[in-house]
Amino acid sequence: MKTNIEPLQTECFYHIYNRGINGETIFKEERNYSFFLQKYAQFVSPFVTTYSYCLLRNHFHLLICTNSEEEIRLELQKLGKKPKKEDISWILSNAFASFFKSYSQAINKSHQRTGRLFEEPFRRIHVDNDAYFTTMIEYIHKNPQKHGFVKDFREYEHSSYHSHILEGKTKLEREEVLSWFGSKEEYQKFHQSENKIKDADKFKIEFD
Repeated sequence: MKTNIEPLQTECFYHIYNRGINGETIFKEERNYSFFLQKYAQFVSPFVTTYSYCLLRNHFHLLICTNSEEEIRLELQKLGKKPKKEDISWILSNAFASFFKSYSQAINKSHQRTGRLFEEPFRRIHVDNDAYFTTMIEYIHKNPQKHGFVKDFREYEHSSYHSHILEGKTKLEREEVLSWFGSKEEYQKFHQSENKIKDADKFKIEFD
């Protein structure tokens, strides 16, 4: 088990990722992908801003920014929740833990399995500069192509790429992401180009 996990801090950008325990499939049916996002919206979205995501067969990636302490505590009041601990890092981590637990319990019940579904603890990397943020969005969206699920990442249904460029409702920060790249056209152009990843070591995702 990986033990050197940094506590989540408020108002920070993070690449959040995790996989099924021992690489087990976490999305066992097509309907599980949307259910995962529903549970994420229920347990995690009140406390973070979400910019991009990608859900693959046995792992997932998220790019988020944690809310301020004031926003988090106000949201807890609105939800009528009193956390077991006052530490804000614990509150943030517990939101993710509750999300994973709820999703896992539903999958276990549906597929007659027991025990943990996800590796523990879930992984997080602090996204600490603008270039890293830009490249992370591309990295997340191109993950299905990298792993051979599709020949072209634009064909993959379970990422935020199409949510960014289409007009339907979304809980993502679509306008902020498109503005970050300059426009929808520039966003698409950036994804289609062969960009050389700077600081490539940051993108070497390891599961211990």
